[in-house]
Amino acid sequence: MPEYILPCCVLPSNPYGRPFRKGDGRFDRDRRQGKGGGRGGGGGPFRVGDRGGGGGKNQSGWYKVTVCIIAVTPGSQRNHLVTYKEIIFCFLYVWQIPHGRKYDKKWLLTALQNICSVTYTPVQYHVDHNRVHFYVDDSSVASALHKCSHKITDTDGYKVEVHVNKSGPPSFLLSDLKPEHLEHLKQCMAKRFDGSQQALDLNNIRTDPDLVSQNIEVILNRKTNMEAVIKIIEENIPELTSLNLSNNRIHKLDELAELVTKVPNLKTLNLSQNELKSDRELDKLKGLKLVELWLTRNPLCDVFKDQASYIRSDGHDLPPPIGFDVETYYSIYDSGDRQPLLDAYHDGASLSITTPYSTQNPSRSSLGEYYKDSRNLKRVKDSTIRFRLLKHTRLNVVAFLNELPKTQHDIASFTIDVNTYTNTLLSFTVSGVFKEVVVDGKSRESTMAFSRVFITVPAGNSGLCIVNDQLFIRMATTEEIRRAFVAPAPTPSSSPVPTLTAQQQEMLTAFSQKSGMNLEWSQKYVLFPAHIFLWSCV
Repeated sequence: MPEYILPCCVLPSNPYGRPFRKGDGRFDRDRRQGKGGGRGGGGGPFRVGDRGGGGGKNQSGWYKVTVCIIAVTPGSQRNHLVTYKEIIFCFLYVWQIPHGRKYDKKWLLTALQNICSVTYTPVQYHVDHNRVHFYVDDSSVASALHKCSHKITDTDGYKVEVHVNKSGPPSFLLSDLKPEHLEHLKQCMAKRFDGSQQALDLNNIRTDPDLVSQNIEVILNRKTNMEAVIKIIEENIPELTSLNLSNNRIHKLDELAELVTKVPNLKTLNLSQNELKSDRELDKLKGLKLVELWLTRNPLCDVFKDQASYIRSDGHDLPPPIGFDVETYYSIYDSGDRQPLLDAYHDGASLSITTPYSTQNPSRSSLGEYYKDSRNLKRVKDSTIRFRLLKHTRLNVVAFLNELPKTQHDIASFTIDVNTYTNTLLSFTVSGVFKEVVVDGKSRESTMAFSRVFITVPAGNSGLCIVNDQLFIRMATTEEIRRAFVAPAPTPSSSPVPTLTAQQQEMLTAFSQKSGMNLEWSQKYVLFPAHIFLWSCV
């Protein structure tokens, strides 16, 4: 939700020299004209979702409630349109209540909590010119507090009216924590740390009693607050393996990217019940070697239509992985005997080969061997021929593959792209380059490129089997030829240093003394046959 600050309502002085009457002042005039007391516009009761409230869902942000003490007369209670996010308590007719400050914090908050339908935690409670201010950061809490309007009556018979106005966050949240506050935060984190598990639980830390009692607000969706927490972790518990940041209204993970270098052993990260709206935020955690990542009850989970659209293993063991070993497939394909590929195909599998459509004589092209079996529908118009060129059943598929020229694929050139995946199907494309090998003294130096679409389904033993295989072959480009089959430069390594026996060590020392060579060069001679050593010493 965007952060911005709207001006708090300013109570006018009484210009009439007499008690207010109906129609006097801004609030009564606005109600009569159907206007709101704030910038929300329109006349009507406060509703969660007004002016960007999110269609009824709980929204993060700040709300300020205005509570006014008014005398109750028949017909005087009317609905007020207010915007939301900032909570102010103000004694509207303070001139009629000479002891307005007699309502202390405990009495006022207790009275509100007794009739409020949800539990809430007031933030930055303070009194300013007989007006009481505090903030909350939940639209459902703001709505519930607004419904408390006119339901509290003091001992003098005055009603308490509640207004809710939109606001930016309290100003203190935008500044760094004070040194004394950091010390309290460190003590609070120490209390929440489990040394035996190397686990830190910061769930809903803003409501921690130790911090609230010191009027310290730690809001982890604020950059400075999150940076302070990470710094304390780095300086005191860098070996941390589990971190719980749930229920902290976190909507960005920029600061958490620092965990990659500052908390390298982190294995479990709990981000449940936060405000993460896009899975792109998770890209900032790529460097972490996580085993567990908890994301339940984040808005990003609602983006997916169903649970099968994304991997969701919160609290559940993952099933064994299902895979298809592309490298193994092509090592068999290039081995000279492709018969073992029978195990890779489904009984009802089908295969087709396609080459580019060309008006040139295919017999003069290196693709001639493949051109005769090409099922390019731009070239093949006859439906009978189309059907014949489509190979059916795994026996026919593998028999056909055995008839194709022997090849050598450049595994380093491979790229793999997943086209479609569901619980019961995986489609992926493998692209790269290959060349035909020498057979019967015939050398084929042409380098070709291929793109192969495999459609697979689950098979036994946690594997996949191919139900459809579409192979497209073309001549490689000049750049592809230049980069193909380029062996990587060997990594330089020092020769292993042999272990010397006691006899060789004595020979080494003696030879070094007699020859004047250092030990490194002497060792080269000591390791020669014994007669060479004796001859050298003479």
